[in-house]
Amino acid sequence: MGLLESLILGVLQGITEFLPVSSSGHLVVMRAFMDIGGEFTLFDILLHVSTLVVVIIIFRDRIRRILVSLWRLVTGKRGDEDRVNLRLVLIILVATVVTASIGFAIEDLNVDQYPKIVSILFIVSGLILFSSRFFKGEKEYREIGLREGLITGVAQGLGVLPGISRSGITISAALGAGMKREKAGEFSFLISIPAILGALILKLKDFDELLTVVRPSVLLVGVAASFIAGMFSLILLLRLVNSGKLYLFSFYLIPLGIIGIFLL
Repeated sequence: MGLLESLILGVLQGITEFLPVSSSGHLVVMRAFMDIGGEFTLFDILLHVSTLVVVIIIFRDRIRRILVSLWRLVTGKRGDEDRVNLRLVLIILVATVVTASIGFAIEDLNVDQYPKIVSILFIVSGLILFSSRFFKGEKEYREIGLREGLITGVAQGLGVLPGISRSGITISAALGAGMKREKAGEFSFLISIPAILGALILKLKDFDELLTVVRPSVLLVGVAASFIAGMFSLILLLRLVNSGKLYLFSFYLIPLGIIGIFLL
């Protein structure tokens, strides 16, 4: 894989990681079109980490509040807001455990080796997004509990499948569980933080192997491109979620899936 391919895949990752169209699915399909062979799981995860940095920047205020509440828990100086934040941490942990359990089971299926199946999952993802237009939740963080953690955790676990949008399915699940649009969008990305970090830790053992097939400069180009594109796409997504227009992406995913079935 050269610099141009890394740049293209990085930009694609940055855009599709946040817009609800499945970054992993697009990477699988794009590599099939570009005829890039080999095992690039760790490369994909490194691209995800660059977009994780975007999440931390965009939601830095909420993350800071959570960290402050955790510190106050240690020092024994909790307030009303701290209770909400600490409860949120517990819900995120529940979602993470559920995600990991499902993700490990799905990983063995090696769906990314079958572009036609990925194309079918694009259609499934599109149908999920279309259904989100009918969800009108009003719950704030202080009103959610383990039920919401379980529902979004299952959704994020299924989002491991290439072709199923992680952001799309988790936001839709949060909305379906009754969460307010602004909170559903934020919560979807808060629960992505431990999931991405966990995937990176598990794949770090393959880093030396990756460097034998991809030069460090090529990796850097892909990661930088992913970060820049991701910053713009997350801001756009949040605006669309807050305005109730998440379903519009279904009109892209469903035709894409149909085209992929016939061309791949």
